[in-house]
Amino acid sequence: MTLAERSAVPAFVRSLAERYGDKPCICLGEQRLSYREIEARSRSWARGLLAEGVGKGTRIGLLMPNGPDWVTAWLAATRIGALLVPLNTFYQARELGWVLRHADVDTLLCVDRFLRNDYLERLEEFAPELAGAGPRIQVTALPYLRSVRVLGSSERPWTTPLLDLEAFASATPETLLEAVEDEVSPADPMVIIYSSGSTADPKGAVHTHGGVLRHSHNLNQFRDLHGEDRMYSPMPFFWVGGFVFNLLSALHVGASLVTEELFEPGRTLELLEAERVTILSGWPHYSAALVGHPSFPERDLSAVRGGNLYDLLPAEQRPTDPLLRSNSLGMTETCGPHTMDRMDRELPEKLRGSFGRAVPGLDHKIVDPETGATLGAGEFGEICVRGYSVAQGLYKKEREEVFDRDGYYHTGDGGQFTADGVLFFEARLGDLIKTAGANVTPREVEIVMEELPEVMGAYVVAVPHPERGENVAAAVVLREGAELTRGALRDALKRELSAYKLPRHVWFVESVPMTDSGKVDKRALAEDLAARIRAGDAGEPRDGEA
Repeated sequence: MTLAERSAVPAFVRSLAERYGDKPCICLGEQRLSYREIEARSRSWARGLLAEGVGKGTRIGLLMPNGPDWVTAWLAATRIGALLVPLNTFYQARELGWVLRHADVDTLLCVDRFLRNDYLERLEEFAPELAGAGPRIQVTALPYLRSVRVLGSSERPWTTPLLDLEAFASATPETLLEAVEDEVSPADPMVIIYSSGSTADPKGAVHTHGGVLRHSHNLNQFRDLHGEDRMYSPMPFFWVGGFVFNLLSALHVGASLVTEELFEPGRTLELLEAERVTILSGWPHYSAALVGHPSFPERDLSAVRGGNLYDLLPAEQRPTDPLLRSNSLGMTETCGPHTMDRMDRELPEKLRGSFGRAVPGLDHKIVDPETGATLGAGEFGEICVRGYSVAQGLYKKEREEVFDRDGYYHTGDGGQFTADGVLFFEARLGDLIKTAGANVTPREVEIVMEELPEVMGAYVVAVPHPERGENVAAAVVLREGAELTRGALRDALKRELSAYKLPRHVWFVESVPMTDSGKVDKRALAEDLAARIRAGDAGEPRDGEA
């Protein structure tokens, strides 16, 4: 079966079982499933979903941590043509409810709780009507939601056990499942991935079966990954990096995925050693945390042979300078990297800090951000991309709002291509903050702070960080006579925002720099706050404030 023939999930998952059989697919602690078992389990759940009335186009929310259950649920939903909406496990009540409503989720598959997060409590906080609802849900706050299936314990009458799907499977004949799967095509939407905050600038990128499966397969040409590898990555599957570049890339070659519920350097090092992990994939700050743990020198990581957590690689595999290893540039809307180069080779000095060439099948242009005119090689402007891996659109946005007349998506990133097609990314034209792989919309954080009675104005910008890329920083102007500590501010924000959106640096200021036109000069503000950090004022809670 060729890639084209398995570019929709039904054929893809069946081919995995046929090609890789009893090879281990994914593990989480003692829970381990082979490729054959993941196909059979997802088939059972799929038949149960069909018995419940789920079909092509039904929006299925998925709220689980990385592991076999996440993979089973994704395959079960998409092999019958349902449209998956992966949900961020960091979401607080407001964020979770907003995405469920915006995505028109009909059925939610979730765990009852994860770490300190009680998701059923958060759902009731967002939609209090749920407390009086039955298993067939009808509430105005979530008008399309009909069913919440829980993996775990719940006595709430508006929930039903997720594992009941296996009991309901017999109500759907195998022949019906096969007939349904035959109607799922590469052109069908497979997933809506949300990339930023829900209040200020929501973006739900709609990707097809063919786009996701072909792109994840194509990206493997840039890395050394094969079927005997055991890959570890703490990157969550609900974001495009963890989903496309780790989970799907591993499945294509028949590798094994090692997952854990929580990245904690000591326990993670123990896991890497015990599982004989060979490939490490993640953001640089993970590498720094692992190497900095006291137990690191004692760990046997001799099985590790590749990946991009360079400090953990064998000495002969480490780059002499990380800037001489190819970066990639991508985003949720492009299904991951749209420019890239080999990850395991050092670049010539003239390409230091470059971001590779266009992934085959994708086209780029650089345009003047003000006029839209196409620019030539060596000229800085906005990076635009089109091609097979670019989202079909943004959910609830008209096509004309998303693409230009020539079908290009304007990324908001600024850079230039050399004459021989190498990209140098230079800056983001907008103010989106990218911190440790997560996207943060400053305005969303500002709105939550400005709702506090003590706050007159809040201004959020990015400040550079050597490992996380950027950190979220805030300058806050208090109302006259108001008192607020950094610790109290952070405590208030924790109730409304995911942890990665919380400002790591906060300063209370009397004013912020303004432009000649009377707008806040965020570039000047970011430079000022970065200078404060370099001078030793990190904007962190003092004693008694935390």
